Amino acid sequence: MINGVLLKNAIISGANNIVRHKKEVDELNIFPVPDGDTGTNMSMTITAAAKLLAESEEGISVAEVSKMTSSAMLRGARGNSGVILSLLFKGIAEVLKESEEVDGVLFADALTLGVEYAYKAVMNPTEGTILTVARLAAEAARIAADVENDPIIVLGAVCNAAEDALTQTPELLHVLKKAGVVDAGGKGLCIIFEGMLSLLRDGVMINIDAPVEVKKENTDDFFKNAAAEFDSEINFTYCTEFIVGKNDNATADSVAELRAYLEGIGDCVVVVEDDDIIKTHVHTENPGLALETALKYGQLLTVKVENMREQHRIAAEKHEQELKLLEESPEPAEPEKEFGFVSVAAGEGLYELFKDLGVDRVVSGGQSMNPSTENLYNAIMAVPAKVVFVFPNNKNILMAARQACELITDRKTVIIPTRTVPQGIAAMLAYDEQATVELNIEYMMEAAKKILTGQVTYAARDSEFGSTKLREGDIIALNNGKLVFKDKDPVKAAIKLTKEMVSKSTTFITIIYGEKVSEAQANLAYDAIQAKYGSSVDITLVNGGQPLYYFLISVE
Repeated sequence: MINGVLLKNAIISGANNIVRHKKEVDELNIFPVPDGDTGTNMSMTITAAAKLLAESEEGISVAEVSKMTSSAMLRGARGNSGVILSLLFKGIAEVLKESEEVDGVLFADALTLGVEYAYKAVMNPTEGTILTVARLAAEAARIAADVENDPIIVLGAVCNAAEDALTQTPELLHVLKKAGVVDAGGKGLCIIFEGMLSLLRDGVMINIDAPVEVKKENTDDFFKNAAAEFDSEINFTYCTEFIVGKNDNATADSVAELRAYLEGIGDCVVVVEDDDIIKTHVHTENPGLALETALKYGQLLTVKVENMREQHRIAAEKHEQELKLLEESPEPAEPEKEFGFVSVAAGEGLYELFKDLGVDRVVSGGQSMNPSTENLYNAIMAVPAKVVFVFPNNKNILMAARQACELITDRKTVIIPTRTVPQGIAAMLAYDEQATVELNIEYMMEAAKKILTGQVTYAARDSEFGSTKLREGDIIALNNGKLVFKDKDPVKAAIKLTKEMVSKSTTFITIIYGEKVSEAQANLAYDAIQAKYGSSVDITLVNGGQPLYYFLISVE
Protein backbone atom coordinates (compact mmCIF):
# COMPACT_ATOMS: atom_id res chain seq x y z
CA MET A 1 0.00 0.00 0.00
CA ILE A 2 1.08 3.58 -0.68
CA ASN A 3 0.32 6.17 2.01
CA GLY A 4 -0.02 9.91 1.61
CA VAL A 5 3.61 10.74 2.43
CA LEU A 6 4.91 8.24 -0.12
CA LEU A 7 2.53 9.52 -2.79
CA LYS A 8 3.53 13.11 -2.04
CA ASN A 9 7.22 12.33 -2.36
CA ALA A 10 6.63 10.28 -5.51
CA ILE A 11 4.90 13.22 -7.21
CA ILE A 12 7.72 15.57 -6.16
CA SER A 13 10.24 13.06 -7.57
CA GLY A 14 8.28 12.89 -10.83
CA ALA A 15 8.19 16.70 -11.02
CA ASN A 16 11.94 16.91 -10.41
CA ASN A 17 12.55 14.37 -13.15
CA ILE A 18 10.67 16.30 -15.81
CA VAL A 19 12.36 19.56 -14.74
CA ARG A 20 15.69 17.78 -15.11
CA HIS A 21 14.84 16.53 -18.60
CA LYS A 22 12.66 19.38 -19.89
CA LYS A 23 15.21 20.52 -22.51
CA GLU A 24 15.42 16.96 -23.86
CA VAL A 25 11.61 16.91 -24.18
CA ASP A 26 11.51 20.42 -25.67
CA GLU A 27 13.87 19.33 -28.43
CA LEU A 28 11.42 16.63 -29.55
CA ASN A 29 8.98 19.29 -30.74
CA ILE A 30 8.87 18.70 -34.47
CA PHE A 31 8.25 22.30 -35.56
CA PRO A 32 11.29 24.49 -34.87
CA VAL A 33 9.57 27.77 -34.03
CA PRO A 34 10.41 29.33 -30.65
CA ASP A 35 7.34 28.16 -28.77
CA GLY A 36 6.09 27.34 -25.28
CA ASP A 37 7.70 23.94 -25.59
CA THR A 38 6.23 20.71 -24.23
CA GLY A 39 8.88 19.91 -21.64
CA THR A 40 8.79 23.43 -20.24
CA ASN A 41 4.99 23.49 -20.05
CA MET A 42 4.73 20.05 -18.42
CA SER A 43 7.45 20.83 -15.90
CA MET A 44 5.86 24.16 -14.92
CA THR A 45 2.46 22.47 -14.57
CA ILE A 46 3.54 19.69 -12.21
CA THR A 47 6.02 21.91 -10.36
CA ALA A 48 3.08 24.05 -9.27
CA ALA A 49 1.85 20.98 -7.39
CA ALA A 50 5.29 19.88 -6.17
CA LYS A 51 5.91 23.26 -4.49
CA LEU A 52 2.60 23.04 -2.65
CA LEU A 53 3.19 19.44 -1.59
CA ALA A 54 6.67 20.22 -0.31
CA GLU A 55 5.11 22.65 2.19
CA SER A 56 2.43 20.20 3.37
CA GLU A 57 2.29 18.46 6.75
CA GLU A 58 3.88 15.06 7.34
CA GLY A 59 0.74 13.11 8.24
CA ILE A 60 -1.05 13.89 4.99
CA SER A 61 -3.43 11.30 3.48
CA VAL A 62 -3.61 10.01 -0.09
CA ALA A 63 -6.88 11.88 -0.57
CA GLU A 64 -5.33 15.16 0.59
CA VAL A 65 -2.25 14.70 -1.61
CA SER A 66 -4.28 13.92 -4.72
CA LYS A 67 -6.66 16.84 -4.10
CA MET A 68 -3.80 19.31 -3.57
CA THR A 69 -2.00 18.01 -6.65
CA SER A 70 -5.06 18.19 -8.87
CA SER A 71 -6.02 21.68 -7.73
CA ALA A 72 -2.50 23.10 -8.14
CA MET A 73 -1.99 21.49 -11.54
CA LEU A 74 -5.42 22.54 -12.75
CA ARG A 75 -4.62 26.19 -12.03
CA GLY A 76 -0.94 25.99 -13.00
CA ALA A 77 -1.49 24.16 -16.28
CA ARG A 78 0.33 25.71 -19.25
CA GLY A 79 0.02 24.70 -22.88
CA ASN A 80 -1.98 21.78 -24.22
CA SER A 81 0.43 19.20 -22.79
CA GLY A 82 0.19 20.79 -19.34
CA VAL A 83 -3.60 20.81 -19.45
CA ILE A 84 -3.73 17.13 -20.46
CA LEU A 85 -1.31 16.28 -17.65
CA SER A 86 -3.48 18.17 -15.15
CA LEU A 87 -6.56 16.28 -16.34
CA LEU A 88 -4.84 12.94 -15.77
CA PHE A 89 -4.25 13.94 -12.16
CA LYS A 90 -7.78 15.32 -11.87
CA GLY A 91 -9.12 11.83 -12.63
CA ILE A 92 -6.68 10.30 -10.17
CA ALA A 93 -7.85 12.72 -7.48
CA GLU A 94 -11.51 11.91 -8.15
CA VAL A 95 -10.96 8.18 -7.53
CA LEU A 96 -8.72 8.72 -4.50
CA LYS A 97 -10.82 11.47 -2.88
CA GLU A 98 -11.73 9.34 0.17
CA SER A 99 -8.60 7.19 0.43
CA GLU A 100 -6.05 7.08 3.24
CA GLU A 101 -3.89 4.66 1.22
CA VAL A 102 -3.86 3.32 -2.33
CA ASP A 103 -3.40 -0.23 -3.61
CA GLY A 104 -2.76 -1.49 -7.14
CA VAL A 105 -6.40 -1.79 -8.18
CA LEU A 106 -7.25 1.68 -6.91
CA PHE A 107 -4.25 3.18 -8.68
CA ALA A 108 -5.24 1.49 -11.96
CA ASP A 109 -8.82 2.77 -11.61
CA ALA A 110 -7.56 6.27 -10.86
CA LEU A 111 -5.29 6.41 -13.91
CA THR A 112 -8.09 5.03 -16.09
CA LEU A 113 -10.44 7.83 -15.07
CA GLY A 114 -7.69 10.38 -15.65
CA VAL A 115 -7.31 9.13 -19.22
CA GLU A 116 -11.07 9.44 -19.74
CA TYR A 117 -10.98 13.06 -18.56
CA ALA A 118 -8.07 13.85 -20.87
CA TYR A 119 -9.69 12.32 -23.95
CA LYS A 120 -12.99 14.12 -23.30
CA ALA A 121 -11.22 17.48 -23.06
CA VAL A 122 -9.61 17.20 -26.49
CA MET A 123 -12.08 18.03 -29.26
CA ASN A 124 -10.39 15.80 -31.85
CA PRO A 125 -8.13 13.34 -30.02
CA THR A 126 -5.12 12.30 -32.10
CA GLU A 127 -3.47 8.93 -31.59
CA GLY A 128 0.30 8.92 -31.44
CA THR A 129 0.36 11.60 -28.76
CA ILE A 130 0.48 11.79 -24.96
CA LEU A 131 -3.12 10.55 -24.99
CA THR A 132 -2.09 7.24 -26.55
CA VAL A 133 0.78 6.80 -24.11
CA ALA A 134 -1.50 7.48 -21.14
CA ARG A 135 -4.27 5.19 -22.42
CA LEU A 136 -2.01 2.20 -23.05
CA ALA A 137 -0.31 2.75 -19.69
CA ALA A 138 -3.71 2.68 -17.96
CA GLU A 139 -4.67 -0.52 -19.78
CA ALA A 140 -1.44 -2.14 -18.60
CA ALA A 141 -2.17 -0.94 -15.06
CA ARG A 142 -5.52 -2.72 -15.00
CA ILE A 143 -4.02 -5.96 -16.32
CA ALA A 144 -1.19 -5.86 -13.77
CA ALA A 145 -3.59 -5.09 -10.90
CA ASP A 146 -5.71 -8.11 -11.78
CA VAL A 147 -2.63 -10.31 -11.44
CA GLU A 148 -1.19 -8.76 -8.27
CA ASN A 149 -2.73 -5.98 -6.23
CA ASP A 150 0.59 -4.25 -5.52
CA PRO A 151 0.74 -0.53 -6.46
CA ILE A 152 4.49 -0.59 -7.05
CA ILE A 153 4.21 -3.53 -9.44
CA VAL A 154 1.32 -1.75 -11.15
CA LEU A 155 3.35 1.46 -11.53
CA GLY A 156 6.23 -0.60 -12.92
CA ALA A 157 3.84 -2.01 -15.53
CA VAL A 158 2.65 1.55 -16.27
CA CYS A 159 6.24 2.70 -16.91
CA ASN A 160 7.01 -0.26 -19.20
CA ALA A 161 3.78 0.13 -21.16
CA ALA A 162 4.24 3.88 -21.49
CA GLU A 163 7.75 3.41 -22.90
CA ASP A 164 6.49 0.78 -25.36
CA ALA A 165 3.64 3.06 -26.42
CA LEU A 166 6.06 5.94 -26.85
CA THR A 167 8.17 3.96 -29.32
CA GLN A 168 5.02 3.35 -31.38
CA THR A 169 3.97 7.00 -31.63
CA PRO A 170 5.88 7.57 -34.91
CA GLU A 171 3.94 4.71 -36.49
CA LEU A 172 0.65 6.33 -35.48
CA LEU A 173 1.52 9.90 -36.39
CA HIS A 174 3.18 10.46 -39.77
CA VAL A 175 4.72 13.83 -38.87
CA LEU A 176 6.65 12.18 -36.04
CA LYS A 177 7.94 9.44 -38.30
CA LYS A 178 8.96 11.96 -40.93
CA ALA A 179 10.86 13.98 -38.34
CA GLY A 180 12.41 10.87 -36.81
CA VAL A 181 11.22 11.58 -33.25
CA VAL A 182 8.75 10.27 -30.68
CA ASP A 183 5.91 12.36 -29.24
CA ALA A 184 7.20 15.02 -26.85
CA GLY A 185 4.19 14.93 -24.51
CA GLY A 186 4.35 11.15 -24.32
CA LYS A 187 8.03 11.35 -23.49
CA GLY A 188 7.34 13.86 -20.75
CA LEU A 189 4.71 11.59 -19.22
CA CYS A 190 7.14 8.64 -19.24
CA ILE A 191 9.72 10.76 -17.44
CA ILE A 192 7.20 11.74 -14.73
CA PHE A 193 6.16 8.11 -14.20
CA GLU A 194 9.82 7.08 -13.98
CA GLY A 195 10.48 9.72 -11.33
CA MET A 196 7.55 8.44 -9.28
CA LEU A 197 8.67 4.83 -9.60
CA SER A 198 12.22 5.72 -8.54
CA LEU A 199 10.87 6.93 -5.20
CA LEU A 200 8.31 4.19 -4.60
CA ARG A 201 10.28 1.16 -5.76
CA ASP A 202 13.90 2.16 -5.13
CA GLY A 203 13.50 4.76 -2.40
CA VAL A 204 15.45 7.29 -4.51
CA MET A 205 14.13 10.84 -4.77
CA ILE A 206 15.15 12.27 -8.15
CA ASN A 207 17.02 15.51 -7.56
CA ILE A 208 16.42 18.57 -9.69
CA ASP A 209 20.00 19.10 -10.88
CA ALA A 210 20.34 19.42 -14.65
CA PRO A 211 22.06 16.52 -16.42
CA VAL A 212 25.57 16.97 -17.72
CA GLU A 213 25.75 17.05 -21.49
CA VAL A 214 28.79 15.66 -23.25
CA LYS A 215 30.12 17.94 -25.99
CA LYS A 216 32.59 17.11 -28.70
CA GLU A 217 35.43 19.53 -29.27
CA ASN A 218 36.65 21.09 -32.50
CA THR A 219 33.19 21.45 -34.02
CA ASP A 220 31.02 24.47 -34.68
CA ASP A 221 28.35 23.10 -32.33
CA PHE A 222 30.94 22.66 -29.59
CA PHE A 223 32.03 26.27 -29.95
CA LYS A 224 28.45 27.52 -29.80
CA ASN A 225 27.53 25.34 -26.81
CA ALA A 226 30.74 25.98 -24.91
CA ALA A 227 30.52 29.72 -25.41
CA ALA A 228 26.86 29.74 -24.38
CA GLU A 229 27.73 28.05 -21.08
CA PHE A 230 29.51 31.21 -20.00
CA ASP A 231 26.67 33.64 -20.67
CA SER A 232 25.74 34.03 -16.99
CA GLU A 233 29.33 34.39 -15.75
CA ILE A 234 30.09 38.13 -15.69
CA ASN A 235 33.53 38.64 -14.21
CA PHE A 236 34.48 40.83 -17.18
CA THR A 237 32.30 43.26 -19.07
CA TYR A 238 32.68 42.45 -22.77
CA CYS A 239 31.78 39.20 -24.51
CA THR A 240 34.11 39.19 -27.50
CA GLU A 241 33.79 36.75 -30.39
CA PHE A 242 35.72 36.79 -33.64
CA ILE A 243 36.86 34.63 -36.53
CA VAL A 244 40.39 34.91 -37.89
CA GLY A 245 41.25 33.83 -41.42
CA LYS A 246 44.62 32.14 -40.86
CA ASN A 247 47.89 33.37 -42.32
CA ASP A 248 51.28 31.61 -42.38
CA ASN A 249 51.95 32.58 -38.75
CA ALA A 250 48.98 30.58 -37.48
CA THR A 251 50.68 27.35 -36.43
CA ALA A 252 49.45 24.94 -33.78
CA ASP A 253 51.85 26.54 -31.29
CA SER A 254 50.71 30.07 -32.08
CA VAL A 255 47.06 29.13 -31.60
CA ALA A 256 47.99 27.76 -28.18
CA GLU A 257 49.78 31.05 -27.51
CA LEU A 258 46.64 32.98 -28.48
CA ARG A 259 44.56 30.91 -26.09
CA ALA A 260 47.10 31.46 -23.28
CA TYR A 261 47.19 35.20 -23.92
CA LEU A 262 43.41 35.49 -23.84
CA GLU A 263 43.27 33.54 -20.58
CA GLY A 264 45.63 36.18 -19.19
CA ILE A 265 43.34 39.12 -20.01
CA GLY A 266 39.95 37.49 -19.42
CA ASP A 267 38.05 34.29 -18.79
CA CYS A 268 35.54 31.94 -20.46
CA VAL A 269 37.98 31.36 -23.31
CA VAL A 270 36.99 29.05 -26.16
CA VAL A 271 39.32 28.70 -29.16
CA VAL A 272 38.40 26.31 -31.98
CA GLU A 273 40.31 26.00 -35.25
CA ASP A 274 40.34 24.14 -38.54
CA ASP A 275 42.61 24.41 -41.56
CA ASP A 276 41.40 27.89 -42.52
CA ILE A 277 40.05 29.75 -39.51
CA ILE A 278 40.32 30.31 -35.77
CA LYS A 279 37.02 30.91 -33.90
CA THR A 280 37.44 32.61 -30.56
CA HIS A 281 35.27 33.54 -27.58
CA VAL A 282 36.53 35.48 -24.55
CA HIS A 283 35.15 37.65 -21.76
CA THR A 284 37.48 40.58 -21.16
CA GLU A 285 37.74 44.24 -20.15
CA ASN A 286 39.91 44.93 -23.21
CA PRO A 287 38.41 43.67 -26.48
CA GLY A 288 40.93 45.76 -28.42
CA LEU A 289 43.87 43.84 -26.95
CA ALA A 290 42.26 40.54 -27.89
CA LEU A 291 41.65 41.67 -31.47
CA GLU A 292 45.09 43.23 -31.83
CA THR A 293 46.77 39.99 -30.76
CA ALA A 294 44.55 37.94 -33.07
CA LEU A 295 45.69 40.02 -36.04
CA LYS A 296 49.13 38.40 -35.74
CA TYR A 297 47.59 35.18 -37.03
CA GLY A 298 45.49 36.49 -39.90
CA GLN A 299 42.68 38.80 -40.97
CA LEU A 300 39.58 39.36 -38.86
CA LEU A 301 36.64 37.94 -40.81
CA THR A 302 33.93 38.66 -38.24
CA VAL A 303 33.87 40.52 -34.92
CA LYS A 304 31.13 40.75 -32.28
CA VAL A 305 31.56 42.64 -29.00
CA GLU A 306 28.68 42.86 -26.50
CA ASN A 307 28.42 44.55 -23.12
CA MET A 308 27.20 41.69 -20.95
CA ARG A 309 26.51 43.78 -17.86
CA GLU A 310 24.15 46.03 -19.80
CA GLN A 311 22.54 43.04 -21.52
CA HIS A 312 22.09 41.33 -18.16
CA ARG A 313 20.53 44.47 -16.65
CA ILE A 314 18.05 44.87 -19.52
CA ALA A 315 17.20 41.16 -19.56
CA ALA A 316 16.70 41.09 -15.79
CA GLU A 317 14.36 44.10 -15.93
CA LYS A 318 12.36 42.59 -18.77
CA HIS A 319 12.16 39.19 -17.06
CA GLU A 320 10.99 40.83 -13.85
CA GLN A 321 8.28 42.72 -15.74
CA GLU A 322 7.11 39.55 -17.52
CA LEU A 323 6.96 37.60 -14.26
CA LYS A 324 5.06 40.44 -12.61
CA LEU A 325 2.50 40.42 -15.40
CA LEU A 326 2.14 36.65 -15.37
CA GLU A 327 1.91 36.43 -11.59
CA GLU A 328 -0.44 39.39 -11.31
CA SER A 329 -3.57 38.43 -9.38
CA PRO A 330 -6.04 41.26 -9.96
CA GLU A 331 -8.97 41.59 -7.61
CA PRO A 332 -12.19 39.93 -8.82
CA ALA A 333 -14.81 42.40 -10.04
CA GLU A 334 -18.57 42.15 -9.74
CA PRO A 335 -20.34 41.79 -13.11
CA GLU A 336 -21.83 45.18 -13.96
CA LYS A 337 -21.62 45.93 -17.70
CA GLU A 338 -22.95 43.56 -20.34
CA PHE A 339 -19.78 42.63 -22.28
CA GLY A 340 -16.08 42.43 -21.45
CA PHE A 341 -12.94 41.10 -23.11
CA VAL A 342 -9.73 39.22 -22.25
CA SER A 343 -6.95 38.77 -24.78
CA VAL A 344 -3.52 37.13 -24.69
CA ALA A 345 -0.59 39.01 -26.22
CA ALA A 346 3.09 39.73 -25.64
CA GLY A 347 4.75 43.07 -26.38
CA GLU A 348 4.00 46.61 -25.21
CA GLY A 349 2.68 47.69 -28.60
CA LEU A 350 0.23 44.80 -28.83
CA TYR A 351 -0.82 45.37 -25.22
CA GLU A 352 -1.69 48.99 -26.01
CA LEU A 353 -3.37 48.03 -29.29
CA PHE A 354 -5.74 45.57 -27.63
CA LYS A 355 -6.48 48.05 -24.84
CA ASP A 356 -7.28 50.72 -27.46
CA LEU A 357 -9.66 48.28 -29.14
CA GLY A 358 -11.58 47.89 -25.89
CA VAL A 359 -10.05 44.80 -24.29
CA ASP A 360 -10.39 44.98 -20.50
CA ARG A 361 -7.55 42.63 -19.57
CA VAL A 362 -4.52 41.70 -21.69
CA VAL A 363 -2.77 38.62 -20.31
CA SER A 364 0.95 38.68 -20.99
CA GLY A 365 1.96 35.60 -22.95
CA GLY A 366 2.04 33.77 -26.23
CA GLN A 367 4.91 31.92 -27.85
CA SER A 368 7.47 30.60 -25.32
CA MET A 369 5.48 32.07 -22.41
CA ASN A 370 2.13 30.32 -22.25
CA PRO A 371 -0.05 31.76 -19.45
CA SER A 372 -1.42 29.30 -16.94
CA THR A 373 -5.04 28.44 -16.34
CA GLU A 374 -4.88 30.56 -13.19
CA ASN A 375 -3.49 33.57 -15.09
CA LEU A 376 -6.47 33.41 -17.45
CA TYR A 377 -8.95 32.72 -14.65
CA ASN A 378 -7.76 35.76 -12.68
CA ALA A 379 -7.98 37.99 -15.75
CA ILE A 380 -11.53 36.87 -16.57
CA MET A 381 -12.68 37.33 -12.97
CA ALA A 382 -11.23 40.87 -12.94
CA VAL A 383 -13.47 41.95 -15.84
CA PRO A 384 -16.67 43.56 -14.48
CA ALA A 385 -18.93 42.05 -17.14
CA LYS A 386 -21.79 39.58 -17.31
CA VAL A 387 -20.38 38.09 -20.53
CA VAL A 388 -16.62 37.87 -21.06
CA PHE A 389 -15.18 37.07 -24.49
CA VAL A 390 -11.72 35.43 -24.40
CA PHE A 391 -9.19 35.56 -27.26
CA PRO A 392 -6.37 33.00 -26.70
CA ASN A 393 -4.55 34.07 -29.91
CA ASN A 394 -2.48 30.87 -29.83
CA LYS A 395 -3.47 27.25 -30.36
CA ASN A 396 -1.33 26.16 -27.42
CA ILE A 397 -3.31 28.39 -25.04
CA LEU A 398 -6.77 27.28 -26.14
CA MET A 399 -7.08 24.31 -23.73
CA ALA A 400 -5.91 26.38 -20.76
CA ALA A 401 -8.51 29.00 -21.67
CA ARG A 402 -11.23 26.36 -21.77
CA GLN A 403 -10.12 25.01 -18.42
CA ALA A 404 -10.16 28.50 -16.90
CA CYS A 405 -13.68 29.11 -18.19
CA GLU A 406 -14.90 25.86 -16.62
CA LEU A 407 -13.90 27.20 -13.20
CA ILE A 408 -16.09 30.30 -13.55
CA THR A 409 -19.73 30.16 -12.47
CA ASP A 410 -20.81 33.77 -11.77
CA ARG A 411 -20.59 35.06 -15.36
CA LYS A 412 -20.86 33.74 -18.89
CA THR A 413 -17.57 33.14 -20.69
CA VAL A 414 -17.21 32.75 -24.44
CA ILE A 415 -13.97 31.60 -26.05
CA ILE A 416 -13.37 32.88 -29.57
CA PRO A 417 -10.78 30.28 -30.65
CA THR A 418 -8.31 32.69 -32.24
CA ARG A 419 -4.97 31.05 -33.04
CA THR A 420 -2.95 34.17 -33.87
CA VAL A 421 -2.75 37.78 -32.73
CA PRO A 422 -4.01 39.11 -36.11
CA GLN A 423 -7.08 36.90 -35.74
CA GLY A 424 -7.66 38.31 -32.27
CA ILE A 425 -7.39 41.87 -33.55
CA ALA A 426 -9.85 41.15 -36.37
CA ALA A 427 -12.30 39.49 -34.00
CA MET A 428 -12.19 42.45 -31.63
CA LEU A 429 -12.75 44.89 -34.49
CA ALA A 430 -15.85 42.90 -35.49
CA TYR A 431 -17.52 43.39 -32.09
CA ASP A 432 -20.85 45.24 -32.24
CA GLU A 433 -21.98 46.65 -28.89
CA GLN A 434 -25.58 46.76 -30.11
CA ALA A 435 -25.67 43.08 -31.10
CA THR A 436 -26.58 40.05 -29.01
CA VAL A 437 -24.05 37.55 -27.65
CA GLU A 438 -24.96 35.07 -30.35
CA LEU A 439 -24.57 37.60 -33.16
CA ASN A 440 -21.25 38.84 -31.79
CA ILE A 441 -19.92 35.29 -31.66
CA GLU A 442 -20.92 34.92 -35.30
CA TYR A 443 -19.34 38.25 -36.30
CA MET A 444 -16.09 37.57 -34.44
CA MET A 445 -15.68 34.01 -35.68
CA GLU A 446 -16.34 35.10 -39.25
CA ALA A 447 -13.84 37.97 -39.00
CA ALA A 448 -11.12 35.70 -37.56
CA LYS A 449 -11.62 33.14 -40.34
CA LYS A 450 -10.99 35.76 -43.02
CA ILE A 451 -7.51 36.58 -41.70
CA LEU A 452 -4.37 35.09 -43.18
CA THR A 453 -1.47 35.28 -40.73
CA GLY A 454 2.15 35.47 -41.78
CA GLN A 455 5.00 35.12 -39.27
CA VAL A 456 8.69 35.84 -39.65
CA THR A 457 10.75 34.29 -36.89
CA TYR A 458 13.83 32.10 -36.46
CA ALA A 459 14.47 28.38 -36.21
CA ALA A 460 14.83 27.42 -32.56
CA ARG A 461 16.63 24.18 -33.39
CA ASP A 462 18.16 22.25 -36.28
CA SER A 463 15.49 20.37 -38.21
CA GLU A 464 14.33 19.33 -41.67
CA PHE A 465 10.97 19.93 -43.32
CA GLY A 466 10.46 18.34 -46.70
CA SER A 467 13.37 19.54 -48.78
CA THR A 468 14.14 22.45 -46.42
CA LYS A 469 17.02 21.92 -44.03
CA LEU A 470 17.05 24.37 -41.15
CA ARG A 471 19.86 25.37 -38.87
CA GLU A 472 19.26 26.95 -35.50
CA GLY A 473 18.97 30.72 -36.02
CA ASP A 474 17.81 30.61 -39.66
CA ILE A 475 15.15 33.21 -40.49
CA ILE A 476 11.96 31.36 -41.39
CA ALA A 477 8.62 32.47 -42.84
CA LEU A 478 5.28 30.85 -41.98
CA ASN A 479 2.04 31.27 -43.89
CA ASN A 480 -0.89 30.31 -41.65
CA GLY A 481 1.45 28.15 -39.61
CA LYS A 482 3.02 26.40 -42.60
CA LEU A 483 6.73 26.81 -43.24
CA VAL A 484 7.13 28.31 -46.72
CA PHE A 485 10.77 29.37 -46.97
CA LYS A 486 13.89 30.42 -45.08
CA ASP A 487 15.94 33.57 -45.56
CA LYS A 488 18.90 35.45 -44.16
CA ASP A 489 17.18 38.79 -43.60
CA PRO A 490 13.89 39.32 -41.70
CA VAL A 491 12.93 42.41 -43.74
CA LYS A 492 13.36 40.63 -47.07
CA ALA A 493 11.51 37.64 -45.62
CA ALA A 494 8.57 39.88 -44.60
CA ILE A 495 8.34 41.40 -48.08
CA LYS A 496 8.53 38.04 -49.81
CA LEU A 497 6.03 36.46 -47.43
CA THR A 498 3.51 39.25 -47.99
CA LYS A 499 3.81 38.72 -51.74
CA GLU A 500 2.92 35.03 -51.27
CA MET A 501 -0.10 35.89 -49.12
CA VAL A 502 -1.70 38.70 -51.13
CA SER A 503 -4.39 37.87 -53.70
CA LYS A 504 -6.70 39.88 -55.96
CA SER A 505 -9.31 39.96 -53.21
CA THR A 506 -6.97 41.41 -50.55
CA THR A 507 -8.21 44.70 -49.07
CA PHE A 508 -6.14 45.15 -45.91
CA ILE A 509 -2.53 44.39 -44.89
CA THR A 510 -1.29 45.03 -41.36
CA ILE A 511 2.44 44.76 -40.66
CA ILE A 512 3.24 44.29 -36.96
CA TYR A 513 6.93 44.49 -36.16
CA GLY A 514 8.61 43.06 -33.08
CA GLU A 515 11.11 44.14 -30.47
CA LYS A 516 14.13 42.93 -32.47
CA VAL A 517 13.19 45.07 -35.49
CA SER A 518 14.26 48.71 -35.64
CA GLU A 519 11.90 51.43 -36.84
CA ALA A 520 14.12 51.90 -39.89
CA GLN A 521 13.89 48.19 -40.77
CA ALA A 522 10.13 48.24 -40.27
CA ASN A 523 9.82 51.23 -42.60
CA LEU A 524 11.88 49.44 -45.25
CA ALA A 525 9.40 46.57 -45.21
CA TYR A 526 6.43 48.95 -45.17
CA ASP A 527 7.75 51.09 -48.05
CA ALA A 528 8.39 48.04 -50.24
CA ILE A 529 4.94 46.59 -49.57
CA GLN A 530 3.28 50.00 -49.96
CA ALA A 531 5.01 50.55 -53.32
CA LYS A 532 3.74 47.24 -54.64
CA TYR A 533 0.20 47.08 -53.24
CA GLY A 534 -0.62 50.54 -51.85
CA SER A 535 -2.68 51.63 -54.83
CA SER A 536 -5.36 49.01 -54.18
CA VAL A 537 -4.81 47.82 -50.59
CA ASP A 538 -5.01 49.65 -47.25
CA ILE A 539 -1.64 49.04 -45.50
CA THR A 540 -0.93 49.75 -41.82
CA LEU A 541 2.35 49.55 -39.90
CA VAL A 542 2.17 48.78 -36.15
CA ASN A 543 4.95 48.62 -33.56
CA GLY A 544 3.83 45.49 -31.70
CA GLY A 545 7.01 45.01 -29.70
CA GLN A 546 6.39 41.26 -29.65
CA PRO A 547 9.32 39.01 -28.69
CA LEU A 548 10.56 36.13 -30.85
CA TYR A 549 8.65 37.14 -34.00
CA TYR A 550 10.29 39.78 -36.20
CA PHE A 551 7.07 40.38 -38.11
CA LEU A 552 3.43 39.38 -37.86
CA ILE A 553 1.61 40.05 -41.10
CA SER A 554 -2.17 40.16 -41.29
CA VAL A 555 -3.79 39.88 -44.73
CA GLU A 556 -7.52 40.26 -45.16
